[in-house]
Amino acid sequence: MKLKNGFITHNVGKTQMMVATGAASTAFHGLVRSNETAAFIVNCLKQETTEQKIVEAMLKEYDAPAEVIARDVHSVVEKLQGIGALE
Repeated sequence: MKLKNGFITHNVGKTQMMVATGAASTAFHGLVRSNETAAFIVNCLKQETTEQKIVEAMLKEYDAPAEVIARDVHSVVEKLQGIGALE
């Protein structure tokens, strides 16, 4: 899975903003604000990856239990799928 073309991000302090442009904006007309953890997940999704690979990357970066990280990754992925941001 991967972030669809047309979804762009911009960091403002510790907050990441994501908007849809071009063809992607016909399906999604909002703004996604992500905290540092969700932004890490979104950044991983800028290239082809899997939930498991994102969890593994986060385990190297954050001191948290694997099950908590896996749950958070799944939650963010589901939300992004819900707005049509993932291929």
